[in-house]
Formats: sequence, structure tokens, C-alpha cells
Amino acid sequence: MPEDPRTERTRAKLRQALLEECASGPLDKASVTALVRRAGVGRATFYVHYADLEALAVDACAEIVREAVDALHAWRGVPDPENPPPALVDFFDRLPRHAGLYRELLRPGGGGPLGRVLHRDLRARSRTERTLAGAPEPELVASAVAAAFAGVLADWLHGIIEAAPAEIAGRIWRLLIGLHRTPLP
Repeated sequence: MPEDPRTERTRAKLRQALLEECASGPLDKASVTALVRRAGVGRATFYVHYADLEALAVDACAEIVREAVDALHAWRGVPDPENPPPALVDFFDRLPRHAGLYRELLRPGGGGPLGRVLHRDLRARSRTERTLAGAPEPELVASAVAAAFAGVLADWLHGIIEAAPAEIAGRIWRLLIGLHRTPLP
């Protein structure tokens, strides 16, 4: 059943207000009062939709999760290690716009609330695709792919891995192809 359009409009306003607020400062400096004022909704309305600011922030950044999962699966046939899917390069190109907020929610190594969502969704998609293809060890490889991608993404956002967006897209693409090609018993 589709969600009530009013609910989605309210959540969209709150997500946009949070992104605007975090463009000028860290999440821990944002307040519910400032967000509801910016979004044009009541404080009680905020709490109808979200338990706290972190829940709103994860929801606002959930698009990054969908984009990452889609970008990693935006190819068909035999993957070319030298040419990552354009969607993966575009994904990394767009990250710097809200990098501060992503860093707050995606900790080094891939942990944090956004890291958990990214790992869960990427693992599920990878497991499903490996199972459909009849590839061995879908659970094991899906976990490795999700952990590697979330960890590298987080470390890149935190400056632990230095690379331009196109370069990190290519490096992680080759890493993930290697994980998929590793012979397993």
C-alpha cells in the first residue's frame, strides 16, 4: 500500500531542512527547533515521524544507500575491472556535497547508523544476485562485499584513503570484482 502523500511531503520537508542545516554545521549542532522552523512543521509533527535527529539524518542519507547499491549493480555481463560502471563513478562524484553529514553517520571502517543500513542493504542485494546466478557461497561473498564497500567508502570519506572520486570508484570496483572471483571450495 502506498504511503500517504502528506506523510511523504512532511518527511521530505524535514529531510531537506536537515540537509540544509547540516550544510552549515555538524549534526550535533542542529536542533529539532531549528529544523521544524526551517521545514515549516510543528515540533510534535517531527516526533510523529522520527524518534530523534539521528533517525532523521539516517533517513535523509538513506538515498546514499540506495544509490550505492544500485551503482554497484549497474552492469550486466562480464565486469571490466578497468572500467567501473558510470553510475559508480557518478555516485562518488556526488558524495562531497554532504560529506560532513555522511562522515557523522558512517564511521571509519564502515560502522555507525548509516554504515549498518548500507551493509544490510548491499549484503541483501549481493546475496540475491549471487543466488540467482548460481554462484557459490552467496552468504559469505555478500558479507565480504558489503563490509569491503562500506569500510572503503567510510575510510575515503574520512580521508584515511586518499583518492579522487573517479580513482576510488575504480579501485573499489577492482576490489569487489576480486572478491566475486575468489575461488571458494
